[in-house]
Amino acid sequence: MRKLAVSTFLTLDGVMQAPGGPGEDPSGGFTHEGWSVNYWDDRMGQIMGEFMSKPYDLLLGRKTYEIFAAYWPFVTDGSGDSLNSAKKYVASRTLDTVEWNNSTLIKGDVGEQVAALKDQSGAEIQVHGSSQLIQTLIKHDLIDEYRLWIFPVLLGSGKRLFADGTIPAGLKLLETKTSSTGVVIATYERAGEVKYGSFALEEPTEAEVERRQHLADQ
Repeated sequence: MRKLAVSTFLTLDGVMQAPGGPGEDPSGGFTHEGWSVNYWDDRMGQIMGEFMSKPYDLLLGRKTYEIFAAYWPFVTDGSGDSLNSAKKYVASRTLDTVEWNNSTLIKGDVGEQVAALKDQSGAEIQVHGSSQLIQTLIKHDLIDEYRLWIFPVLLGSGKRLFADGTIPAGLKLLETKTSSTGVVIATYERAGEVKYGSFALEEPTEAEVERRQHLADQ
């Protein structure tokens, strides 16, 4: 089975909407577009390059696909070559065709289609951006790894990565890296169900009560 990894920028309060600039996603009256840009440094570029240096396929929602397709075909360096040559799967209810090189349109039940993709042999499947698509993947428990780029900023409103409907699950931290601007890049994998416990003191047994009383009387 292929690994499905989500890589996303988000604020300290969990917002992932429109990190890249004006016009990216103003839906819901969002006024903080471009909140991630001024935190970018060479270290983050290096880490992103490491994530994308290995073979991968892309799974994208419509908005992220349109943003990528309007930019990356015109980038001719190594990162552009990697994205342009990667196999791309686009989940959309409104698009009829996808013109970017090596792109395939996913229609119908996205959860079923993505589960079928994971069952095939092939490269890792990466999801970038695509907030609505990620919510569908979370609800169908299809994400194996989260690569979270956590920025030291609070916005208070906007689309969040873990919204209502998230399935409770345990995660295991695989590694963390930090940029010079305070961005923490944390990688988590699935680790089964949530394990519950309590910090409450256990009720002492009758024998323990008697022992404590005996010690107090001495």
